[in-house]
Amino acid sequence: MSEFWKDRPVFVTGATGFVGANLVRILVDLGSKPVCLERDAAQPNSLDILGLRDRVTVVQGDILDDRLIERILNEYEIETVFHLAAQAIVGAANRSPISTFETNIRGTYLLLDVCRRSPLVKRIVVASSDKAYGSHEQLPYTEDLALNAIFPYDVSKACADIISLSFAKTYELHVTITRSANIYGRADLNLSRIIPGTILSVLQDQPPIIRSDGTPLREFIHVDDVAAGYLVLAENIDRSAGEAFNFGTDAPVRVLELAETIIELCGKKGMIEPNVLLDRKIDHEIDAQYLSGEKMEATFGWKPAIDLRSGLVDTIEWYMASLEALQKKN
Repeated sequence: MSEFWKDRPVFVTGATGFVGANLVRILVDLGSKPVCLERDAAQPNSLDILGLRDRVTVVQGDILDDRLIERILNEYEIETVFHLAAQAIVGAANRSPISTFETNIRGTYLLLDVCRRSPLVKRIVVASSDKAYGSHEQLPYTEDLALNAIFPYDVSKACADIISLSFAKTYELHVTITRSANIYGRADLNLSRIIPGTILSVLQDQPPIIRSDGTPLREFIHVDDVAAGYLVLAENIDRSAGEAFNFGTDAPVRVLELAETIIELCGKKGMIEPNVLLDRKIDHEIDAQYLSGEKMEATFGWKPAIDLRSGLVDTIEWYMASLEALQKKN
């Protein structure tokens, strides 16, 4: 276990969300002192589901409140910032692009500008997404591809990505960017996502819904691997600053195959079949999208440690243990 994080003050935006809460969980286990920004006291949320609230400092406020962010950095003597706060649901972004742009774009540049003026902050990790790439014929996606985002969520991540690189290059700010594949794991409460939605449907003996023809090829990475990658980049900020890094698995899977694997691992093979809604590809649906993890491995000797099948078993076990509590909270 790394001693690097012991007693270090760390600021995590988006800490009540799925990825943020799991990052906080690991930081707490490493002896760090996380300070978590919470915009809404929403119930349920991943921080509370994982039982972390009493083990961290929670500050109520909005990522768009730069004066609050400045106070947090100064009062808690923050050295490291993990910026995960975002409107992360694609459907919500399409319905409300302005609020998505405000949070994901303006929230990022306000945070980075406060960090730029702080004498204490030494390392910043900004979570972008594979969606920032948009659509490319070249597969897998490498970090030197253009950011061809078109739709609101994708554009918001691409803009935050470019803004982060601008601050790194213009002001020599120690900020690095991560572009992750689809993240899954324990305590994801956004059930519109295919993995938690499928797991809960199957555990309740309901057919999981496939909102396509099932053929799109996607990549899924376990949240513990993503958190571990964040820590590697932060610990090595002198080499990672001003760069973007893919978090990929080199193991893409068809959406329908993913659902069938979950059914099998839940012990329901032959009892439940996926409900495939469409018999053809959706217009504008990207047929295949997955990332090359070669840069992370070549630069830091790091690659994901959890294969999809093992990660799904871990995730299913967590939802099985938490099903009753989740049903009560929902």
